[in-house]
Amino acid sequence: MKTSHTVDEARLGIMLNDLRLPTIKTLWPRFAEQADKEGWPAARFLAAIAEHELAERAHRRVARHLAEAHLPSGKTMDSFDFDAVPMISKAQVMAMAAGDSWLAKGANVLMFGPPGGGKSHLAAAIGLALIENGWRVMFTRTTDLVQRLQVARHELQLEAAIARLDKFDLLILDDLAYVTKDQAETSVLFELISARYERRSVMITANQPFGEWNRVFPDPAMTLAAVDRLVHHATIFEMNVESYRRRSALEAKRKRGRPAAYATIKNTPLIDAERQTPAEENLAGDKHGDIITDAAT
Repeated sequence: MKTSHTVDEARLGIMLNDLRLPTIKTLWPRFAEQADKEGWPAARFLAAIAEHELAERAHRRVARHLAEAHLPSGKTMDSFDFDAVPMISKAQVMAMAAGDSWLAKGANVLMFGPPGGGKSHLAAAIGLALIENGWRVMFTRTTDLVQRLQVARHELQLEAAIARLDKFDLLILDDLAYVTKDQAETSVLFELISARYERRSVMITANQPFGEWNRVFPDPAMTLAAVDRLVHHATIFEMNVESYRRRSALEAKRKRGRPAAYATIKNTPLIDAERQTPAEENLAGDKHGDIITDAAT
């Protein structure tokens, strides 16, 4: 009987490998032992190991999606200072982080504001939350992606390269305004925007408002067409606030701004000196005068 039991365990391991159930393969002996001791029904045992398999699969999926997303590290909702950007509704952003409705419709998000206002941080934080909720996201500097698409065009693979980006529910294009005003560059960017229109979502951060986008797209008709596609189904955030980096630098400067003498006095312990008699004070004054005289000579 023991030999038969060992054979069954070996066969079970092979079958679980074939079924691609690695978590169940690892955990079932421990759960089976507990089920035997506590008299679990078969359904409870199966449900327990299935739940662990599903949880582990979800964990591995999130890890894979995080690796492919290339999000900047440390940019989370918890670390974003909503108080510094009062025009942004935290409730709206948190609802957007679920992604259910707007991503399913291929809607877009556009963030405008000067450098240092938190656009990239907020975009990355939303991207991270979406990945944790099961969506696929890619974060990239717009210039980097445009260069890769240009290479694909030269190799006659542009259509295939854009199609491969379809696996991402959201494409975050950071710093759009830094794209060089070049016909070849902006044409591949326009083709990307057109290909994702009403199908897959785009999130864009830009330092310049739409009125300045003629610096990105040299053709006015192309500028108008790109803007029209992006804003058709879009949420627009205007983040016109002082640079976070500048605020941090000024705050650090204020903290370092105490005069050195003040700091020395405040940090020096009090000296409890004995009171001198008038004779001792006169003697101390004479000695002090001698030192000054010697120094002068």
